[in-house]
Amino acid sequence: MDDTLDELGEYLSGKMASAYLGSKVAHGELTVEVKRDQITQVLKFLRDDTRCRFEVLIDICGVDWPSRANRFDVVYHLLSPRNNHRIRVKVQTDEDTAVPTAIEVYSAANWFEREAYDMFGILFSGHPDLRRLLTDYGFQGHPLRKDFPLTGYVEVRYDDEKKRVVYEPVKLNQEFRSFDFESPWEGVDYVLPGDEKASGANGQG
Repeated sequence: MDDTLDELGEYLSGKMASAYLGSKVAHGELTVEVKRDQITQVLKFLRDDTRCRFEVLIDICGVDWPSRANRFDVVYHLLSPRNNHRIRVKVQTDEDTAVPTAIEVYSAANWFEREAYDMFGILFSGHPDLRRLLTDYGFQGHPLRKDFPLTGYVEVRYDDEKKRVVYEPVKLNQEFRSFDFESPWEGVDYVLPGDEKASGANGQG
């Protein structure tokens, strides 16, 4: 299988020389990295070429590398039912540079690109309806970025006085707690819940 994928990688490097940046085979899958501005042409070739026939778009997802200038990888997973092959295509981009939409090649890219925009803030040029897909109206930030706080920026609650849902800054009010990490089998200096039943006047210790 790896030999077949290596051959496919070499074939693609020759056919897509102007867009091709590199490839590798890992865990039985071929990953090809291409130039961002030529992703549409690459996807068309992979779909239509008789040796490839990657006619099914499985997924488009993002990967965040905050310390990198082009912090995002946009990853396309394709399937060729005719040849029983899978391929992973990657491009790099930053927060401000849009990736050409893949909708004209794979109509299924519509919601995948909206999800990548919602979760990572990745922009797609030419998308007919690039708006949030999973988060609520008025949501701030992009939840799958590595620098997004785990608590988020706002919290939602229903206000009885205003009779509507309101957004407020996150408040982390928590009472002080004394955590005891001793095992109860090692003997703690307080009565564990339920032990009082066995330690009373009529109980058997």
